[in-house]
Amino acid sequence: MKFEFDNNIPIYIQLVQQLKIYIISGNIKPGERLPSVRELAMKTKVNPNTMQKALSELENLGLIYTERTNGKFVTENKRLINKLRLEYADLLSLKYLSSMQSIGFSKEDVINYLNKGGDK
Repeated sequence: MKFEFDNNIPIYIQLVQQLKIYIISGNIKPGERLPSVRELAMKTKVNPNTMQKALSELENLGLIYTERTNGKFVTENKRLINKLRLEYADLLSLKYLSSMQSIGFSKEDVINYLNKGGDK
């Protein structure tokens, strides 16, 4: 896991987003046990309290759950993971389309551009 942070957005929000991407992309598998809060905090070079806040948010979203003595695990709810994956794909697609339109591409131009693999 590699994390990069933007100083303009709270760290815990960025952690939530990046961990969510790791889960919905399959880099962290359903049912997989997460490292401890302390380990994750050390890996990402953040305060353990910040990491705990991010993990609590992921738990509220239903992406992870806690087993009292065994730690935190990724949900095995593949429908939820897929739903969030599709929502994220929609967000990325809309951002891309908006960016392309801002430089003069129509929606059809964008589709043609992508169909050609981005070639001129």
